[in-house]
Amino acid sequence: MGDMLTTRRKEVLAAVVVGPMLAAVFLIAFGVSAQSQGVQQQEVPNNPAVPAPPVQPIPYSHKTHLANGLECQTCHTNPEPGALMTFPAASTCMACHNTVAKDKPAVVKLAEFAQSQQPISWVRVYSVLPGVQWSHRKHIQAGMKCETCHGPVAEMDAMAMVTSVTAMGTCINCHQMKNAKTVCNTCHLWP
Repeated sequence: MGDMLTTRRKEVLAAVVVGPMLAAVFLIAFGVSAQSQGVQQQEVPNNPAVPAPPVQPIPYSHKTHLANGLECQTCHTNPEPGALMTFPAASTCMACHNTVAKDKPAVVKLAEFAQSQQPISWVRVYSVLPGVQWSHRKHIQAGMKCETCHGPVAEMDAMAMVTSVTAMGTCINCHQMKNAKTVCNTCHLWP
């Protein structure tokens, strides 16, 4: 009888301690809005551990360029079908760098890319996961700003994945806050 009582106490303790922990994990994993619990939070949370920025073929500072009045769409266009934003061609960069900082080693390398008409092999920082259909265009048309998903880009010398925008829970949470569809086939392709 003593062993049964000890076993029952362990089961009750597990239900009291583990149950709420599992519930919290579930709420976080599936993006239940903290606002529904009376807590204010930013739309796209930061990554708990920001990975180091990837090494790019040419060093590039969003901070420097945005401080000089460039806008995201100046360099990143959204051609059909609208899923991805593009990286600029070297010739786009050289429109300014023919006269601005033209003797810096990075700009000299940039000029070589432009002269050869070879694309710069930029390393994408954020990537849509396999099996997910996603469109920048739909989000831009819905009034989303680049900073909402990509973080404080205007403060970054080197672009890094500072937000958890590619996490499913983040997407669901944002869709719930914006009253957008959250059914599975909104984002996931079916065979």
